[in-house]
Amino acid sequence: MDLGLNGHRVIVTGAASGIGLAIANGFAAEGADVRICDVSNEALTASGHKGSTCDVSDREDASAFIDAAVTELGGLDTLVNNAGISGPTGPVDEIAPEDWDHCLNVCLTGQFNMARAAVPHLKASDNASIVNLSSLAGRVGFALRTPYAAAKWGVIGFTKSLAIELGPYKIRANAILPGLVSGDRQRRVLEAKSQRIGLSFAETEERAFSYTSIKDYVTPEQIADQIVFLASKRGKTISGQAISICGDTQMLA
Repeated sequence: MDLGLNGHRVIVTGAASGIGLAIANGFAAEGADVRICDVSNEALTASGHKGSTCDVSDREDASAFIDAAVTELGGLDTLVNNAGISGPTGPVDEIAPEDWDHCLNVCLTGQFNMARAAVPHLKASDNASIVNLSSLAGRVGFALRTPYAAAKWGVIGFTKSLAIELGPYKIRANAILPGLVSGDRQRRVLEAKSQRIGLSFAETEERAFSYTSIKDYVTPEQIADQIVFLASKRGKTISGQAISICGDTQMLA
């Protein structure tokens, strides 16, 4: 399907691997001009995309990256706030305050930093959008993962508020809520959870899928497909939505 994104100017954060890389690849396959950032220079080089290192939780770093990328692109049509970390796993009374702060600074404040710098450029686009990566944890919660869940709930509120605020400028904003996503990051999350609750990895995985209707992992490419569609003009009236891609998961455990 030709989504009419040839020459579309896109920034994707945290895009040197995993979901972010799949998103960058999805846009590139549609002919978009993509710039990415990540904290790992080595991973950036391996990604095959143009970009630079950036810590989204650092406001000055985020602004400098946006300004440089927009200069290279000649403008901006879509910002995808994908950068995030898993955060600590454990009971709330055992979580170190600095781990809580770091998780929220990257997963939530990082999206604010990027949007704040990008919005003035998006206002000049005739097909502008922001897509923020939340999580199903941002809808149903996630025991032993309170910093991550809190940040992802915040992303949904941030996204809805952006949609209302930026609607008059014809900038749409949506959040994507993945469920169990295939890849190393999900494996590490389940491994950490299995250690905390005293089950094997296989038992923890089976328990996680017991709460889903479609008992299979979501792929990064499925997430990318949804985001690319939202950024196209076919998604021009889709805004303010929290869109789950989760196999109908009722609970994260």
